[in-house]
Amino acid sequence: MKRIVLTGGPCAGKTTALVKIMEHFSSLGYKVFIIPEIPTLFLQAGMDYLTKNKAFFYEGEKATLEMQLALEDKFQRMAETIEQPVLIVCDRGTMDISAYMQPQMWDEITTLVGTNSEALRSRYDAVLHLVSAADGAEQFYTTATNKERTEGLELARLLDKKIIKAWSDHPRLRVINNHEKFETKLERVLQEISDVLEIPRQAVEERKYIVRLTADIPEAIKSEITQTYLTSDPRSEVRLRRRTLNGTTVNVRTAKKTLPSNEQVETERQIDTNLYKSLLRQSDPYRLTIRKTRQTFIWQGQFFELDTYISPCNGLQILETKGIIAHENVNFPPFIEVVEDITGNTKYYNYNLALKK
Repeated sequence: MKRIVLTGGPCAGKTTALVKIMEHFSSLGYKVFIIPEIPTLFLQAGMDYLTKNKAFFYEGEKATLEMQLALEDKFQRMAETIEQPVLIVCDRGTMDISAYMQPQMWDEITTLVGTNSEALRSRYDAVLHLVSAADGAEQFYTTATNKERTEGLELARLLDKKIIKAWSDHPRLRVINNHEKFETKLERVLQEISDVLEIPRQAVEERKYIVRLTADIPEAIKSEITQTYLTSDPRSEVRLRRRTLNGTTVNVRTAKKTLPSNEQVETERQIDTNLYKSLLRQSDPYRLTIRKTRQTFIWQGQFFELDTYISPCNGLQILETKGIIAHENVNFPPFIEVVEDITGNTKYYNYNLALKK
């Protein structure tokens, strides 16, 4: 059983993607549950999230979180009675609610409900964020298909980034770009869910570039990463990653295995600090620990990761695209100077950068 959040900014294509998810994975033998978007149900029932009545807003947001949790838990119990594999997809999740209020109010509400942001994120195996059409696909942005949608382009872009930030501590957050064809965006969604379900698929190679950062990145999400490789079987790669963001540390164990058909299976799971420290004893003696800072950001509808290495290769900066398909052009921002295209150059894979000289 896997529980996945499908989220994103306004006019991102979630409704269509949910239909595709239901059709595709049902045909593969999964029982698929789609948990509806709770704020939309509340709006239709008379809730006003734009009200100036602070008490009304507070009680409405608290009720939204409580209902989200209750509905997810009820579907979880139903799913436990089913013998076939189950996929639960939440049309938005608990952390989406935090994007629409001040952090202090969110902390108060979660405390009253008996939870916190870390516990809420850990409820889900993965989070897929579909970028709003307002960022990079403006010609397709419309409020006509959803009577509850009233925001303009600028507000839609702002909400998009707030939602990504709310989920940024989740170890398996995947941001799905806008593409020239909407069908490509949908295919990315199916591929990412297939990864979570450990259904083999052809590995998709992202494009990588050695770059120089010439100015600050606007609205970037910054984190610190420590990555240690463990001893593993041939054609396999096992790593531990510790990521610290906004004072919160998350540990993830990732295992990649290449099958004889060259299909790749990747599994990730979050682990506690005690297990993390225990697994460090299995570190690969021939590889150094990688330490780097990461800045993630969206530019013209495309999602990027910029890694600045501390050790080894101090000062090396590598920009990686996320989900830009082969025939698409990369929308390089003006604050990025491209030095070299290193796509497919195994010399710059983290696994090889870590090799002791």
